[in-house]
Amino acid sequence: MLLFSNTATLSQTPLPNTNSDSSLSLTETVHKTVLDNGLTVLTKEVHSAPVVTVQVWYKVGSRDEPPRLNGISHQLEHLMFKGTTNRPIQFGRLLSALGADSNAFTSYDQTAYYNTVKRDKLEALLILEADRMQNTQINSEQLATEKGVVISELEGYENDPEYRLDSAVMRQVFPNHAYGLPVGGTKEDVERFTLEQVKDYYRTYYRPDNATVIIVGDFETDAVLKAVNQHFGTIDAHQPGEDGCCRDVPVERLGDRGVGAGLTDNLGRQTDTLTKPALLGEAEKNLVILEQPGSAALVQVVYPLPNVTHPDVAAIDVMDYILTSGRSSRIYQALVESGLASDAGGYAVNFRDKGWYALFVTTDPGEDLNAIAQVLQEAISSLQSQGVTDAELNRAKAQLKAELILENRDVTSQGFQLGADHTTAGDYRFTDRYLAAVAKISSQDVQRVSQQYLTPKQRTVGLFKPTQIQDEPSRGIGSFSKTTEHFYAESPAEPAAVAQYLPPVVSDSTLATNQPLPERFTLQSGMQVLLLRDRSTPTVTLTGYIPAGRANDPPQKSGVAELTAENLMNGTQTQDALTLAQGVEDRGINLDFYTVREGTFISASALSTDLSSLIPIVSDVLQRATFPTDQLELSRQRALTDLQIELDDPATLAQRTLAQTLYPETHPFHSFPTSESLKQITRDDVVQFYQTYYRPDRTILAMVGDFNPQQVRSLLEQEFGSWTASRKPPQLTVPAVQLPPSTVQVNRRLPGKSQSVTLMGSDAMNRTDPRYYAGLVLNQIIGGDTLASRLGSVIRDRLGLTYGIYSYFQTGIYDGSFVIEMQTAPEDTQPAIANTITLLQQIQEQGVTATEVATAKRSITSQYPVTLAHPDNLAQTILDNQVYGLTTDELREFIHHIEAVSLEQVNQAAKELLHPDNLVIVTAGSEN
Repeated sequence: MLLFSNTATLSQTPLPNTNSDSSLSLTETVHKTVLDNGLTVLTKEVHSAPVVTVQVWYKVGSRDEPPRLNGISHQLEHLMFKGTTNRPIQFGRLLSALGADSNAFTSYDQTAYYNTVKRDKLEALLILEADRMQNTQINSEQLATEKGVVISELEGYENDPEYRLDSAVMRQVFPNHAYGLPVGGTKEDVERFTLEQVKDYYRTYYRPDNATVIIVGDFETDAVLKAVNQHFGTIDAHQPGEDGCCRDVPVERLGDRGVGAGLTDNLGRQTDTLTKPALLGEAEKNLVILEQPGSAALVQVVYPLPNVTHPDVAAIDVMDYILTSGRSSRIYQALVESGLASDAGGYAVNFRDKGWYALFVTTDPGEDLNAIAQVLQEAISSLQSQGVTDAELNRAKAQLKAELILENRDVTSQGFQLGADHTTAGDYRFTDRYLAAVAKISSQDVQRVSQQYLTPKQRTVGLFKPTQIQDEPSRGIGSFSKTTEHFYAESPAEPAAVAQYLPPVVSDSTLATNQPLPERFTLQSGMQVLLLRDRSTPTVTLTGYIPAGRANDPPQKSGVAELTAENLMNGTQTQDALTLAQGVEDRGINLDFYTVREGTFISASALSTDLSSLIPIVSDVLQRATFPTDQLELSRQRALTDLQIELDDPATLAQRTLAQTLYPETHPFHSFPTSESLKQITRDDVVQFYQTYYRPDRTILAMVGDFNPQQVRSLLEQEFGSWTASRKPPQLTVPAVQLPPSTVQVNRRLPGKSQSVTLMGSDAMNRTDPRYYAGLVLNQIIGGDTLASRLGSVIRDRLGLTYGIYSYFQTGIYDGSFVIEMQTAPEDTQPAIANTITLLQQIQEQGVTATEVATAKRSITSQYPVTLAHPDNLAQTILDNQVYGLTTDELREFIHHIEAVSLEQVNQAAKELLHPDNLVIVTAGSEN
């Protein structure tokens, strides 16, 4: 489940027009209805794609929890998936069968359940959500299992030093308020929840007069309201013995917990707190110091803010953008561009009762944290004394406005905006007022709020000082022997139960064939381009691919590909780094270059009016980057710090170790950057890599959005048409991989970790393998959905050994791997591995059932249109299809390929692609 703690309350939606501030209404088409039982219904018709989101928001979160029950809202969220008296089945299986993009989250002020599906599944979702609003079954066995799952989740968060520091700082900032405690709870409180306490919490808060149903997407309002009233209208608002909703818990009521001095973390471990320390000055109110195992030093500074409805919120957000948003921001320039830190940023959040402003810095352990805290204060003091320039003010407003549009172009995000505004701010129209307020913010407003809220006497400073730093975590390799746990290999009954309890659906067969196809052409330079016009929002998404990935790194120089991509925006023959940064940030453009195993990707999004600025910038850096030495050295230092962080993260370390164990040293997929290889890379290495691999005849661009295709084609030809490559394209040699003769187990121990991450993998197939579609169906059955798969059913739900477990095929141009990933407590790791292997053996030997195949196919084909409804996903899918050598028709044909998969093909794929006796198993994390 998702857990929202430090996230902004303003989830926004696409704007109908961006030419004038007077048109920035997000809610003019929203219809509000209140049923007789108090249920609020918000509907918004959006006919840009054949999908719809159904969300249920309950006005209850961690702020409502009584003392000693921290985390009960989150615990109940987990139990809401365990089934109802009418449908005693894991609800994740029902939602997966509908092809829903489905999840839930708990925050300070609310708990929400959201599902996005093809439009023909809308009423089925209403039936399911109405059922679990009133009939969720909660018993002692389920509670015990989900307590273990929640504790596993919390311990997983504790693996992250940033989370541990944030938790300690927030307790100090809000010593007597629920916002000072973690949303997910503490292990101590979770362990003490009783069955009756959870049931009482459900009866008290999960009721129609404390809930909001939000429906956004492709539907007709009158028909939907009739269906909502039919399924929700008969639910009684008042439970026996109650006079109304809901129990009022005083928000300032945590003194008896001893929150403040003598802090403990979420797992009960002692932390350090110093008051009025000399090292940061006598004016310092609170300082929290954590000296624990970790990889990088951290600084966090937090200031209390007013609640979400306070009139200063808009000015505070503009101030935050000036201080922390983008490369040209003041704090980034002061800390990252100066070389003092590898990362720096901040965010402002405002909730129902209070808010806070947080600044954070990541740096090398050798840096002086007091000096960094002082630089932060100097940046703030300069703003307070000298104010901001018109250029900074306009840039911040442009970034904020563009972000509101670009991050919320899909119906799910539009539902989030309505839900957050209604449950936290008390009015679904809140963001309309907020946008109007942002447009009126002056430089004097920004200076005033900085002076009022960012004072040293109000701040709390947190420092994380790593005590154990090691380049290579301890490693153990050996053969795997099964533990004595017995796995009950019973026949899979879940698919039949899914069919029994799934609400009826009248399928709409036209949804698969109406997907528009992109136009494809090749520029004079040899660059391939794919364009798909989509006028549903005034935005454009640009994606690109260059076969210049980690696999292309020269011997002993691992990291060249990533350093090259990282330095593209550090200057060209006509613009320096700051000018390039301001060129995108002044318009709120998002532009990034990132490297993976097989290639480097271009990722960009912008308002459609700024496309004529975006394309020349991309063209300039791809053809004329200069790689200044000083910027290259700064990026090298950031890469070294990032590497230490990656080596301290169990999931990332496990992924790296799995690849380096699966693939021999001579294989290009074995290569990963090390501190030694990064230090050996010269500027000449980067320039040579750039000149060799960045070439038009190997570059592919895909664009989706509101543009004129002919004008864009002309602009692309103008910018890229004369780009030339002097040499023949380099070829990558990827040899075949042999399976190990028996299962190999590798342990990578990391100090200070509470949970371990285990990856189990073997060599598999590439994207064009004839078994690909059968493999997808097989994977969906095995672990494609952690709540609806065999692995999820057994390892998570039945045995309670993991917070999450899932599987996937890592396919590309070349053969990839089949991987199972899970997070476990140390004592549960070996039982989880043993049961997983037994399950794989069962599937390989006995096969899967026809019902499982039918359910998996229905889930995949139903979810595909939901995925393509987001323009970023659509653009990426178009690009990937071209990279893998597929036709443009694949955008439509994918569903037909899945529908054509037979039971025999899936079982044959299981025999050929699963290797339970020849796995590489990597566990990284806890030393226990």
